[in-house]
Amino acid sequence: MGTVAFAMSGALTAIEKELDYYGIAVFAIITSVGGGIVRDVLINRSLPASFANPSYAIISILSAAFVIAFYKKIHRMAKILPLFDAVGLGAFTAIGADVAIREGFHQPFIVITLAVLTGTGGGIIRDVFAKEIPYVFRKEVYAVASILGAVLFLAVYKMFGNEAALYTCFVGTFLIRLFCMKNNIHLKKVSG
Repeated sequence: MGTVAFAMSGALTAIEKELDYYGIAVFAIITSVGGGIVRDVLINRSLPASFANPSYAIISILSAAFVIAFYKKIHRMAKILPLFDAVGLGAFTAIGADVAIREGFHQPFIVITLAVLTGTGGGIIRDVFAKEIPYVFRKEVYAVASILGAVLFLAVYKMFGNEAALYTCFVGTFLIRLFCMKNNIHLKKVSG
């Protein structure tokens, strides 16, 4: 579900930038797997998970094709897409924290960093490709929701183990993101 949500986000950005079908597919793929690739390179995995399992790329391409085929209807439902994005953020934050633990990194800083990179990295790469300041740096509570979700993962992991931590992180990140969107909560900016 996270892969589909982020792939659709990447495809929509590409369409708004007036890219061709290839560009739309590339944006869909990089948005959905970019964070995981950065994570896997940093932890020195022999092959990033998205390369070892091409189903992520296939799902991303199918999601891009869906967006292309139904763009007008999807564009009209713009308010529902942030909900899917929140699901994607929660899912990928939890996956990033889980990968950190399974790879033997138990230090809180590393777990949180890998969780946030997995959750936000693809969107950052997408925005850089689109020549925009990444969304995560300028709008809403996004990376902070991911950070708090990863902190929840660590707290629950120590008490109840990996599976409970995984679900708590997913739900916590999702609910924090949803709460901030619904209540229009943003981090403060420096005013000059």
